[in-house]
Amino acid sequence: MKEEKEHWQLVITPKDKLLTIDWKELWRYRDMFWLFVLRNFRTAYKQTILGPLWFLITPILSVIVYVAVFGGIANIPTDGVPPVLFYLLGISVWGYFASCVSTTSNSFVTNADIFGKVYFPRIIMPLVAVTTNLLSFAIQLAIFAAFYTYYVATGTALTIHWQIVLFPLLMLILALMAVGFGMIFSSLTTKYRDLQIMLAKIISLWVYITPVIYPLSMVTNPKLHFAMSLNPVTPIMEAIKYSLIGQGQFSWLWLGYSVAFTVVLLLLGLMLFNKVQKSFMDTV
Repeated sequence: MKEEKEHWQLVITPKDKLLTIDWKELWRYRDMFWLFVLRNFRTAYKQTILGPLWFLITPILSVIVYVAVFGGIANIPTDGVPPVLFYLLGISVWGYFASCVSTTSNSFVTNADIFGKVYFPRIIMPLVAVTTNLLSFAIQLAIFAAFYTYYVATGTALTIHWQIVLFPLLMLILALMAVGFGMIFSSLTTKYRDLQIMLAKIISLWVYITPVIYPLSMVTNPKLHFAMSLNPVTPIMEAIKYSLIGQGQFSWLWLGYSVAFTVVLLLLGLMLFNKVQKSFMDTV
């Protein structure tokens, strides 16, 4: 009796090239991607009294504190923009970036149990983190739009520049930058867990060298102004403020710098991510 040869429909092999992304494979697992997105969104405030309302409450409470402390006590100017709009936009954009970096950096550690049981493209998890945070950012952006409409209706003069059409692209660059940072730290924290603590400290301090709670125009020292512009988030933050509320500095040169920084960061993050995913289960 002849033995029947086994026929496999799918053969999983390790990837040799560190910069390889199997786009066809990602498309095949698109249903799993959306399941993870919905899971993360639903469980964010699971077993809480207010539930999804925290997506609204958190930025509003932050704005109240910022207006009282930085606007009322510290007297930090907002260049003629209503403080509520100024802080709400900065908090929403920065919060999205910081959340993406934080959740992406934990991709390997927080999903180790799932990775050990079933196969799917590991790079899905950083993309899930970015998409999940985008949903909460959309809610906060709706709050910003509501306040913006109120101020316009009450006679406040606000300027919108044509660069507003670049807003989705600017957010995409910010998201990709966060993915790059997140993949690098995710790859390193599988072996060095104290980097998770260090990253949390970096993010908490990073906000102060980014024009979130103050306009970059108040930094009059040329050398300090240049140094702060080297922060890759600064040109994007300034461009977003300039396009939506008419405050900030829009520079193609500095935006080009942020794009170049993001590309290099993504390539480095992808190389480390692909290298570590082959054996991270042995160290996580």
